[in-house]
Amino acid sequence: MNEGISGRPEYAMGYSEDFLRMLARRNVDKVAFHLLPLLKPGMRVLDFGCGPGTISVGLAKRVEPGELHGIDIAESQIEMAREAAKAGGHDNATFRVASVGDLPFEDGFFDAAHGHAILMHVSQLDEGLAELKRVLKPGGTLSLRELVANSNMYEPDPDGRLRQATGVFSSLLTANGGHPQLGNGLKRLLLEAGFEDVRATASFELFSDDEDRAFFQGFLSGWFLGPQMKDPALRYGFATEADVEAWAETLKTWRAHPGGFAAFAWGEAVARKPEVAR
Repeated sequence: MNEGISGRPEYAMGYSEDFLRMLARRNVDKVAFHLLPLLKPGMRVLDFGCGPGTISVGLAKRVEPGELHGIDIAESQIEMAREAAKAGGHDNATFRVASVGDLPFEDGFFDAAHGHAILMHVSQLDEGLAELKRVLKPGGTLSLRELVANSNMYEPDPDGRLRQATGVFSSLLTANGGHPQLGNGLKRLLLEAGFEDVRATASFELFSDDEDRAFFQGFLSGWFLGPQMKDPALRYGFATEADVEAWAETLKTWRAHPGGFAAFAWGEAVARKPEVAR
């Protein structure tokens, strides 16, 4: 796999148009609901792995007149996040290119840090968590939401083809240094990293009504069955051309079925940096 910032594997998901459409569906109420009760006006918040800023702008609104700082490893995403903040009049939001493993902020800079589906791509979790802990104030809050790929649901999937595709995605992510089941272990991970008052929850991202099912088919067809994921899956022997063709046909059948339903599984956790270092 290619190497990214600081010699770590690069972001495995890519930024295809289809994947960006998925990101655009995600806003602060949908994916940061576990953090929102803890946010207050005047806070300084970090959104790490901010992507195009669809979540960031909601966080910025919640903490006005405080500050929202967004980071991402891709300049293209930072540019989109800046445009989103400008369009929404969020003058309290700033964005820069940076990695979670090397945060360009002084110790104790933030009241809270938020990440959605980010640490699952970080090979050295201990280093990433140590950096996040460093930039939080004593008593500051860390909020995470990460995938539990094995718990995703697809119905109908009579031959298990969609489940097989999920397994291939997990293999690709693991080969790139990632953690496709990370949402399962957030409570343990945060406690081991020295955080306290950990509150862990779980939820599903649903695709059930006609509009959502049409989006889901288009998203998987354009992104997962496209070159971004298909090519490395074939190259590394995780799938065959016949597998990819079968996944495409299964998606069509799933989309046409009146009982078609899918859900991505997520684990969430919020935790607090101790007031006294330990």
